[in-house]
Amino acid sequence: MKLKKSIAISESGFVFDPMSGESFSVNEIGMEILELMKQDQPVDAISEYFVKTYDVEASDFEKYFYDFIGMLRQYQLIEDNEPA
Repeated sequence: MKLKKSIAISESGFVFDPMSGESFSVNEIGMEILELMKQDQPVDAISEYFVKTYDVEASDFEKYFYDFIGMLRQYQLIEDNEPA
C-alpha cells in the first residue's frame, strides 16, 4: 500500500487530492504516518517506529493504524496494489 503520488500534504496537516479536488485534515500522528508511507516504509517498520517513539502497545497501534488506512482507502488516497 502506498500513498498516491499526487497527494499533497502541508506542514499543518492539510491533505489535498488534486484528482478529486477534496481536502482533508490530519493530526500530528496522521501526518507522521503519511510521511512514513510517502517514504515507502512497510507496515512493520511504521508500527515499530510508533511503538518505540510513543507509549503504545503494538496491538493498539495496529488497530488504530488499520482504521486510519481504512479511511485513506475510503477516500481513495492510497494505491492498493498489495494487502494492508
